[in-house]
Amino acid sequence: MSAALEEFCGSVFWNDSYLARPDADLPVCFQQTVLVWVPLGFFWILAPWHLLPMCKSRAKKSSVTKLYIIKQVLATLLMLTAVAELALAFVEDTEQDPLPAVQYTNPSLYIATWLLVLLIHHTRRFCLRRDSWILFCFLILSLLCGVLPFQSLLRRALQAPISDVPRFVLFFISYGLQLLLFLVSGISDVPAETKKIAEKNPEVTASFLSTITFEWYTSMVFKGYRKPLEIEDIWELKSKDKIQAISTVFEKNMKTAVKKAQAELEKRKRKKRRWEGDPDHGNNLSKAQSQDILVLEEKGEKRKKKGDKEESSPSKDFPRGWLVKTLCKTFWQNLLLAMAFKVVQDALVFVSPQLLKLLIAFVSDEESFAWQGYLYTVLLLLTALLQSLCLQQYFNLCFLLGINVRASLVAAIYKKALTMSSATRKESTVGETVNLMSADAQRFMDVTNFIHQLWSSPLQIILSIVFLWAELGPSVLAGIAVMVLLIPLNALLVAKSKNIQVRNMKNKDERLKIMGEILNGIKILKLFAWEPSFEKRVSEIRERELKDLVNFSYLQSISIFVFTCSPVLVSLASFAVFVLVDENNILDAQKAFTAISLFNVLRFPMAMLPLVLSSLVQTKVSTVRLERYLAGEDLDTSAIHHNPVEGSAVSFSEATFSWEQNGSAAIRDVTLDIAPGSLVAVVGAVGSGKSSLVSAMLGEMENIKGHINIHGSLAYVPQQAWIQNATLKDNILFGSELDEARYQQVIKACALLPDLELLPAGDQTEIGEKGINLSGGQKQRVSLARAVYSNADIYVLDDPLSAVDAHVGKYLFENVLGPEGLLQKKTRILVTHSISFLPQVNNIVVLVAGEVSEQGSYSKLLANKGAFAQFLNLYGRQEEDAPEKNTTAGDEEQGDEDVEPCVEEGPDDVVTMTVKREASIRQREFSRSLSKRSTKSWKKAQDEPPQKLKGQKLIEKEAVETGKVKFSMYLRYLRAVGLCYSFWIAMGYVGQYAAVVGTNLWLSAWTDDAQRYLNQSYPLELRDLRIGVFGALGISQALFLLFAILLSARGAMRASRVMHQHLLSNILRAPMSFFDTTPTGRIVNRFAKDIFTIDETIPMSFRSWLNCFMALISTLLMICLATPFFILVIIPLSIFYYFVLRFYISTSRQLRRLDSVTRSPIYSHFGETVSGLSVIRAYRHQERFLQQNESTMDINQKSVYSWIVSNRWLAIRLEFVGSLMIFFSALLAVISKGTLEGGIVGLSVSSALNVTQTLNWLVRTSSELETNIVALERVHEYTKVKNEAPWVTAKRPPHGWPSKGEIKFVDYKVRYRPELELVLQGITCDIWSTEKVGVVGRTGAGKSSLTNCLFRVLEAAGGKILIDEVDIATIGLHDLRKSLTIIPQDPVLFTGTLRMNLDPFDHYTDEEIWKALELAHLKTYVQALPEGLLHLVSEGGENLSVGQRQLVCLARALLRKAKILILDEATAAVDLETDHLIQTTIRSEFADCTVLTIAHRLHTIMDSNRVMVLQAGRIVEYDSPEELLKKQGIFSAMAKDAGITNAETTML
Repeated sequence: MSAALEEFCGSVFWNDSYLARPDADLPVCFQQTVLVWVPLGFFWILAPWHLLPMCKSRAKKSSVTKLYIIKQVLATLLMLTAVAELALAFVEDTEQDPLPAVQYTNPSLYIATWLLVLLIHHTRRFCLRRDSWILFCFLILSLLCGVLPFQSLLRRALQAPISDVPRFVLFFISYGLQLLLFLVSGISDVPAETKKIAEKNPEVTASFLSTITFEWYTSMVFKGYRKPLEIEDIWELKSKDKIQAISTVFEKNMKTAVKKAQAELEKRKRKKRRWEGDPDHGNNLSKAQSQDILVLEEKGEKRKKKGDKEESSPSKDFPRGWLVKTLCKTFWQNLLLAMAFKVVQDALVFVSPQLLKLLIAFVSDEESFAWQGYLYTVLLLLTALLQSLCLQQYFNLCFLLGINVRASLVAAIYKKALTMSSATRKESTVGETVNLMSADAQRFMDVTNFIHQLWSSPLQIILSIVFLWAELGPSVLAGIAVMVLLIPLNALLVAKSKNIQVRNMKNKDERLKIMGEILNGIKILKLFAWEPSFEKRVSEIRERELKDLVNFSYLQSISIFVFTCSPVLVSLASFAVFVLVDENNILDAQKAFTAISLFNVLRFPMAMLPLVLSSLVQTKVSTVRLERYLAGEDLDTSAIHHNPVEGSAVSFSEATFSWEQNGSAAIRDVTLDIAPGSLVAVVGAVGSGKSSLVSAMLGEMENIKGHINIHGSLAYVPQQAWIQNATLKDNILFGSELDEARYQQVIKACALLPDLELLPAGDQTEIGEKGINLSGGQKQRVSLARAVYSNADIYVLDDPLSAVDAHVGKYLFENVLGPEGLLQKKTRILVTHSISFLPQVNNIVVLVAGEVSEQGSYSKLLANKGAFAQFLNLYGRQEEDAPEKNTTAGDEEQGDEDVEPCVEEGPDDVVTMTVKREASIRQREFSRSLSKRSTKSWKKAQDEPPQKLKGQKLIEKEAVETGKVKFSMYLRYLRAVGLCYSFWIAMGYVGQYAAVVGTNLWLSAWTDDAQRYLNQSYPLELRDLRIGVFGALGISQALFLLFAILLSARGAMRASRVMHQHLLSNILRAPMSFFDTTPTGRIVNRFAKDIFTIDETIPMSFRSWLNCFMALISTLLMICLATPFFILVIIPLSIFYYFVLRFYISTSRQLRRLDSVTRSPIYSHFGETVSGLSVIRAYRHQERFLQQNESTMDINQKSVYSWIVSNRWLAIRLEFVGSLMIFFSALLAVISKGTLEGGIVGLSVSSALNVTQTLNWLVRTSSELETNIVALERVHEYTKVKNEAPWVTAKRPPHGWPSKGEIKFVDYKVRYRPELELVLQGITCDIWSTEKVGVVGRTGAGKSSLTNCLFRVLEAAGGKILIDEVDIATIGLHDLRKSLTIIPQDPVLFTGTLRMNLDPFDHYTDEEIWKALELAHLKTYVQALPEGLLHLVSEGGENLSVGQRQLVCLARALLRKAKILILDEATAAVDLETDHLIQTTIRSEFADCTVLTIAHRLHTIMDSNRVMVLQAGRIVEYDSPEELLKKQGIFSAMAKDAGITNAETTML
């Protein structure tokens, strides 16, 4: 081979003697062949791929840029140099002997190559990224290979005159041009037409160099440093990373995979059936035994049915094992590419220790040549650089894979939620589904980040062991044995702490559940003065939690102790065994430091492998949950037909539907025909299946037999209005186009105009989550307006009038639903409890127990004397004849036209009222100021109001903290830990690192013994001393650390306890107004995420930061001890480091914040969707919601992606600093060769090899600490909330107060906030003992304010209230609130036993409680429950009906039996029967109490002693109802609206 090459180039190809001299050089032939052909070969193999885009005919060419021209010119010049060289060869050839072949071939090869380069430049114009990575790599290789001929030509030129001038000149010209071309191709080339794309995302047009170094991201980092980043500043995702692209592929793969899995499931089921069906496997039990088993089984069945869904669901088989396959199939490219990078990186990891070994040999060897040292140094630098480039690309791919996996799962879960059948939906609550999204998808993301460790860790472990064996021989096994022994110990600790973690999760869930309930029912807690009981409940759980936490920290500290000991123990074991086994074995620097750096490499995979395996096990759980959910049953709407049938809009034929697949039918054999354009009322008692009928029409139920045919589009108004968190206008439009005229018409018809005037920004007012700032009636009307606006053919209305007042109901019926309303031409199906409208409908359907008992017109049904007639006789007497008696009906109609119907009572929440009032005042001032201005400014003003109106947004945007975290926060935390603790913790770390430095210096001295006792025997006692001290120093560093960590565990727990205690007690003492303006989610978040961060994350962050900081300092110290000049290098590098760090941290912190801010909309939108599913499906708006979900997720994705890239950007730069440190420490060692021992060089360079990791970690932990300390800031913010008045003051009321129950208002005034107008404007009145008083008034008259004042939810602005001669403002809140009783508007129950809900402080005996239940008509129900009083009430009382909840509230009041009862009328949600029960009980049981009733329906207060009529905060009428009716005042007008003319008819 070499002979052929020598003939080819006419000189020697290889000779070792060339290298064995101080001025070594490579033979010319080698330079001309190998060094030229390697880069060319690389280029020619890969380049043709890059010509492909040119062949695609569709691709458009982008324009020519200056950069493109420069590149082409340089390539042309390079080609010309090659041509010149070839010409030269021909010229010389004719003059003399034939030249060696190489002089022809090389220039010819180069001509072809530069031609190809020109072509590639041209081809890249068809692509977005106009830069070719192949070209770039080729140029680097070419330049690196060219360095050798470059230096040998120069050296020869300096020694003797140049022999071949033209070739000499051509080489340097060509080299210079290549260098220029290389520099130019580093710049991104963006033509004019892709400028737009590049602005949205520079990554797609960035050059190769910019991509691998993440240079394109720098501008973002600068921007983030200059100002806090907003979501608008963040670049768009690449189109292939957008959710739509990912989820499309994922969905496609998922479908095929699930099909396969379902086929396998069927196989499994068949096998099982065969197995069970086989008689041989039958039970060989005696008859009696099998009877027992049957009984047992039955019991089990019952228990299952009772809502223990946990038991029944796992037994259900589901398609398995398809999820991971689908993910692999979807993301295979990413996985392969990452794998390639990882392999290269793993290989390079082992090159550094070998180079270190060579370097130490070089320093220890007097004979070696200087050039070797420099070569090793340069190689160290190159390996380090290449390694960090590969590693960062690998990480980038992994994290990208992580977020894409999470995104595709979340998108799939969302999509599934939209198509899920109700049975599947019942299996998992909204909370659980959101959990699938947040926790399980997140877990997948975390696992995919490190999935490659599965094969990479074993590979690294094997390679390390191989190299170590080469160094130390079999004695390595001792070190490895120590490592392996530590694994089970670690595993044991992990398992133990896992148990604690699980236990703690339970505690945490329980605590948060209670917190959530406390916040949802805070009003009840305050009105009943129940806070202490709940505070105690939370604190007890918290104590358990902290106890577990501190045990967990102890376990953790032991495992950290073990982890720190391991490298010391491992090296100690290996070295000791190595030295003791054989006296000839001498530990020299080469062996020791190479071994130590290999052990360091080994540590990472050893630690990672168990972690990855355990997280895989955790992911297994998530996989099962996701597979069960995603492969669940879809909604089966096959029973709903859409065939056009003449003369029928909706027809039921023998329709039987149930809620669950094998459940009992909720509606049976319904056969109905509904004509187009008719109004059909569906009536029936509670639980007769009215709502089920509606659900069946919407396709929400499981079909047993029969079908329903619907001809036309549907609109649906559910019983409980579903309101989105958007503006009022968006809620009504619901994704349709805006048609202004129709919109106004709808608003007027739905009686929303008066509301719009009250709302701060009209229809642009943002509605809070679940419609928090609208009253029940307003929500219902918005829901109705949405349906009316949608202009569908068929309207399904599930009791829309229940939540509104009588007169508003009447208005809505006349203007929207009735024969004269907006919808007169449409088909309307109206479920209703209200009897007064029945005469006006075309057809009435009466349901009894899910079957149609009779149907027909009103008069026909009355004549039938069936169930319907009885129903009417019970409740309808007073309503029946009211309209006929009205002689003045005409005039009343007249009046009605001008007066918009008044809006019913708003919710009691203080804010809404304020917000409304504030807005109306603003509005007035605003219009006044308008009229004064000239019309020119009118246009301007029209654009302004939205910004100016206060309260347009009810909920203030959550403050996203910006800028640096205050230093005081760190101090506050340290103070909470305790300053004494903090000091000793720091001292522990200092001790630890002093010991580390000691250990290393000792090792370095030990290895230098090898040189000292070069040819003599090594003294044994010295050997033992070396081993002993090395071990002692090693153990002491671990002990120092253990001491510090144990202390920090105690301190951290102390801090956690203090913080939570402050937060809890402060939140419970905050005034109501605070809870009205702050969404519960935000407060719960403080208790969940932020407290978790303070409990677990901050202590860890603090510890790791201290750890890194000390490690860095000690490393630099060691390098400086070896080569003092290193200090000069440190200064510029640390300045660079500091700036990179400052820039990065400000950007990264903001990106983290954006991530959490943009993540919550995903979950809240999801929660909203799930709760409004039936509405979305009824309107068929699934697509729109999917798109909205995609865009919400894209916003979150781009902020996470940006954050990932910012991390890579930083890491590349820091690793560059690290590489330079390695380079300089090696370079200085080479320069000062004669003066250094091998040991100290080994120490210095091996420390430097570790420094990169430490630098990275330091930044990571600094920014993590800064991010996490924000939690402290947020918790602190809520401990500073202003409190309400003290619960108990020095002045206590007399015992048994109030004994009479007299209430006196003396010129009482109140306002919601200091800057607002009065709500009650000087009320004076007396309410005598045992008097029954009704309070009525239109919305905003101040009825609810009255109750709020009695309980001092609002404090007086003037005047006072006396109860039994005691001024209520002078006593503590609890003394006051415990002496009054209220039956609130909406019944709130808490999780816990029924007993706890009635009596949280255990004041009463069981007898008293049973008595109260009996009076509240609940006794029979509760006795029927298996657990009786200990029956568990589920969250929000979901497992009781609304009526039952209301009765529980009544029982509460009966137990309390205070002298004063306030009834905030609750009959809106209750059917007439329950209403009747409540009224009767109150009349009999509270006969000797003072009762204040705040009424919406006048019927309920017609029998009170006196009625107080409020208007605009003043009492306008106050007398007995009989007197007021005679007076023809406000009250009698309201009575007329309700159809009451005299007091007699109302006495039921």
